Amino acid sequence: EVLDKSEQNPEEWMPDGIHALRLYEQYLTDRRLKRKLLHGYSSGNLNQYKLRPKPKVVFFDCDDCLYFDGWTVAKRLTAKINEWCVARGMETGSAYKLYKKYGTALKGLIAEGLIPDSEEELDQYLRDVHDIPIHDLIAKDDRLRSVLLAMDPTIPKYIFTASVRHHAERCLKALGIEDLFVDIIDVKSCNWESKHSPSSFRAAMKIAGVEDPESCIFFDDSLKNLEAARQIGWRAVLVGRVGRDSGDTVSSPNAEHEIDQIHELQFIFPELFEHISD
Repeated sequence: EVLDKSEQNPEEWMPDGIHALRLYEQYLTDRRLKRKLLHGYSSGNLNQYKLRPKPKVVFFDCDDCLYFDGWTVAKRLTAKINEWCVARGMETGSAYKLYKKYGTALKGLIAEGLIPDSEEELDQYLRDVHDIPIHDLIAKDDRLRSVLLAMDPTIPKYIFTASVRHHAERCLKALGIEDLFVDIIDVKSCNWESKHSPSSFRAAMKIAGVEDPESCIFFDDSLKNLEAARQIGWRAVLVGRVGRDSGDTVSSPNAEHEIDQIHELQFIFPELFEHISD
């Protein structure tokens, strides 16, 4: 209430006083939300606690983040990639090994010289391995649509995926949220780099037209992706706390928050739902 009054009549307040009120409000919010204060960020050290920049862009992973189906789609894609690999003389299981090592199987195929590094060959590969019936596997999610629509419309939302654009488009359409994002930043947009690589995050920032990494909010289910995000300075949230391989609970030292599903974002990032009124 006091902060609201100060913003309504700023001429009656000293700048230092307004700054102190905002800082105290941020601190109270951090405590209430039990937000992890990570070193390397403006508010990462209570002895040098500073105001964070306001969020300017929100980046969402697609698969196993915007939806969760027990990794059914992921397993179908892995099977298609494995089929592609075996047809070319590689061992069964090669696809998943490449994915674990490089972030995507495609990145591994390129790195190990297992696929010609040409636009035509790579596009054909992507068409082949993403040929699965998405609309039979992913259901419309009206609740997710409501959450996304409630977000501050002045903060642009992007899909940031290590997959390819046409796959993400099909997923978004199946979920019923294809009209709620500015754009899709895919593996081709990032020069074929996976999100294990900090360079893909720099590419995403350039596309989104944002310069301050700390003003970027990132939701993803991959621990390695969150690690790369922190190297760049993005603020990150782990979505999904069960490991695909082990079935055990997973945690990330690089995430401010950890949630079970994306629908919970409104409870951990209220600043993304603070609409600016004229």
